[in-house]
Amino acid sequence: MHEVVTGLLGRRPVADPEIWRSLWDLLGDGGLNQGQAAALLASLTTRTPDPETLDALLASLGRHPAGSDGHWPGTVNVVGTGGGPSTFNVSTAAAFVAAGAGVRVVKTGSRAYASALGSHDLLEHLGVRLTASSQQTADTLEHHGIAFAGPYVYPVELARLARTLAPISMRPFGRFLNTVGPFLANLPVTAQVTGVSDRMPLEALRGLAARATGRKVWLCHNLSGADELLPFSENTIESNGSDLSGGRLVLHMGDPVPVEGGIDDLRGPEDPAEAVRHFLGVLSGGAGETAVRTVCLNAAALAVASGHTPSWREACRAARESIDSGAARAVAERMRSDTGDGHASPRRSAVAHG
Repeated sequence: MHEVVTGLLGRRPVADPEIWRSLWDLLGDGGLNQGQAAALLASLTTRTPDPETLDALLASLGRHPAGSDGHWPGTVNVVGTGGGPSTFNVSTAAAFVAAGAGVRVVKTGSRAYASALGSHDLLEHLGVRLTASSQQTADTLEHHGIAFAGPYVYPVELARLARTLAPISMRPFGRFLNTVGPFLANLPVTAQVTGVSDRMPLEALRGLAARATGRKVWLCHNLSGADELLPFSENTIESNGSDLSGGRLVLHMGDPVPVEGGIDDLRGPEDPAEAVRHFLGVLSGGAGETAVRTVCLNAAALAVASGHTPSWREACRAARESIDSGAARAVAERMRSDTGDGHASPRRSAVAHG
């Protein structure tokens, strides 16, 4: 058994990136069997590695190059850790709403680990394409003001682990993958807004955010345990930069949007077709006031973090206007009809106007 696996199982630090690289080399050569792959992920999931081990692991992973398109100024990446109370895909809805208000947004995510539908699952059923390269992401961002980055942004080692584990699912290891996932995507954005649920190791995420370079990182968490900002809960935002006084901002209930409803009002259907209808209803303001205010609050966070709108209240008003005017829904419909070559498809889903 490889020394990384034995070290983790023995709860010993594995702080040398070269030792981790030797593990990935073994994986790439087909020398890591299913049992070792499962033991590796199980040990990482049941006990969050110490900071030195986590740093070595991340340093050892291959990163997809950002590409020749350079920095994407004024662009914010939104991503959540998953876990916590079950809700509809709030951050994905907030991405469309923010884009409808003129904020440049890149959304990263994955298939579901803890929920019924992850962002990639929803987008697939919605008919919105994931980008397959950095250049395609930049082009989509330029064309639509928003892009949903595909798996290309993540290290190839994760895909190799999944293939080695098959037919065992990666889902049982979602806690660890969702902890490190927000810090694996190599995107040249200005800011990253990361929702953190109460099931995630916040201290480890603070360390990852502190060591992130080239972008502002916000960690957003609340007393309700969800990985999105909630109007009916006290929310805390922590920054790795100097943009927040003391590196922290507390949004009290009712600030900057009025208190409305509770977590039960944010439940979404599990059936994919119903989930698409519900999601499009959210973008149109037809899924209830609690959903609207929650999405507006999260969209406002994207506007403020990116520097697009400095005032939270102004950002919330712009987000509400994006919904009420139909701008958010229009962004989603344009992306649904985009064939990937800049042309619209004449075909529409039966749930397009649900």
